[in-house]
Amino acid sequence: MALSRLEKAQVWLFKAVMGVLFVLFRLFSPRRSVMSGKKLPPVRNPLLLVSATQLAKKIRRKEVSSVEVVQAYIDRIQEVNPLLNAVVKDRFDAALQEAAQVDKLIEEETGGEEVLEDRLPLLGVPLSVKECYALQGMPYTVGLMSRRGVTATVDAPAVALLKRAGAIPLGVTNTSEMCMWSESHNHLHGITNNPYDLERIPGGSSGGEGSILGGAGAVIGVGSDIGGSIRMPCFFNGIFGHKTTPGVVSFENQYPPCSGRHEEYISNGPMCRYAEDLLPMLSIMAGPKAHMLSLNTKVDLKKLRFFTIPHDGGSTVTYPVSKELMEIQRKVVERLEADLGVKVQEARFPELRYGFQIWDTYMGLPDEKGKPPQTFAELIGEPGRPVWPLWELLKWMVGKSEHTMAAIGLALVEMTQVSKPSPFIIHQKEKLQKGVDELLGTDGVFLYPSHTRVAPKHHHPLFRPLDFAYTGIINILGLPVTQCPLGLGEEGLPLGLQVVAGKLQDRLTLEVALYLEKTFGGWREPGAD
Repeated sequence: MALSRLEKAQVWLFKAVMGVLFVLFRLFSPRRSVMSGKKLPPVRNPLLLVSATQLAKKIRRKEVSSVEVVQAYIDRIQEVNPLLNAVVKDRFDAALQEAAQVDKLIEEETGGEEVLEDRLPLLGVPLSVKECYALQGMPYTVGLMSRRGVTATVDAPAVALLKRAGAIPLGVTNTSEMCMWSESHNHLHGITNNPYDLERIPGGSSGGEGSILGGAGAVIGVGSDIGGSIRMPCFFNGIFGHKTTPGVVSFENQYPPCSGRHEEYISNGPMCRYAEDLLPMLSIMAGPKAHMLSLNTKVDLKKLRFFTIPHDGGSTVTYPVSKELMEIQRKVVERLEADLGVKVQEARFPELRYGFQIWDTYMGLPDEKGKPPQTFAELIGEPGRPVWPLWELLKWMVGKSEHTMAAIGLALVEMTQVSKPSPFIIHQKEKLQKGVDELLGTDGVFLYPSHTRVAPKHHHPLFRPLDFAYTGIINILGLPVTQCPLGLGEEGLPLGLQVVAGKLQDRLTLEVALYLEKTFGGWREPGAD
């Protein structure tokens, strides 16, 4: 049993459509060279090089004021955002007022530091927020021109919980159009750049978060992930990120809304520069469901079972993993074995070569009532009618479309899809799920590439659109995964990998992230030697 001729033709057509669009993009788009040769300025304020956990401690102990910390990050954003275009709307005045209130609260607190730590663990610490999360009073557009002027009237639960823990939002960050592409670009807020190379992508859809965090303009942030939207930006920007076990962190008051079976695959989670901030942030964001993850249970890395999966087995739709990413994963295996005395076994799942097809199939399945998910053409057409992709393409060629080439391309590809799921692909997913669940149990983790290459040049994902399968397949399997930076590669761009565990075993990958940060150095300042 294998892919049918029709299914193979669909995959070929997908790649062909995106390839043609890439050629059209090169022909009709003006050349962007304004960022050529420019680099981010170095970090000068030492407060920008301290984890959120340690900043909160310093603020509680009055070693530094919240106003000083918030002002340091405002200054950095104002310095780097003209180069990155990561923060699309700030709330600096309100943040400084809230920081002053924090400092006053600390002065008046009589219960001691421990009381503040228990009640307000992130008191006075700045926070950045992906613009698809509702943040009261801030834009809530996900890059759609049709939603220009839409402002959030409430806070999304995860944001509300972080604010309740004392965090101070500084602003909202850019996304891809409707959060469904691997580059953060839209006609409402523009294109976001990678802090390590301004002519490269920061990933998507949490690319604004990844960019401002990687550029030291934020210390902690929040992202959402249904195909790699936390992990790709974290990988490309050299930071940590965690895709939580689905169903633990609320996704209410986020846009676009879930439909079909998307609730089973979407996850929210923390993004940050320092690994020690992952667990406390997740504990807060999970709210009343935090107990499901047993995050306070101590993890002994020497007692875990480690596996490595070097690639997807040779998919026909993804490119091969680059030599430098294969090599850094091999080095992680060597260090784990040398430092922990464990044996890292290589695992192979032939079903992974169908990772994209599995993701694409399950994203299109109807909910339990038989209602299919909203189409991309419907979503980007709201609040009006669904877009007509061919008409939008013609409009784009004369500079009149409100949508990006990537969004138009996805809507075009949608037209080629069949509604009936492939029995072969369903079988591959079920077989893969059973094998991976049995492999991991409650004490196993595996290493897996985050992508096939380091951060590509702007718009190049149009030509290689399916490499996100390395992250997307983990969503469909419903597994928690932590993206970990592993230093810089040959071109000075971040390297990294995914650390994956069994369902609800998030604490295992968070502990591995702490080890990898200590061993490989974690986040590196862009431009620093």
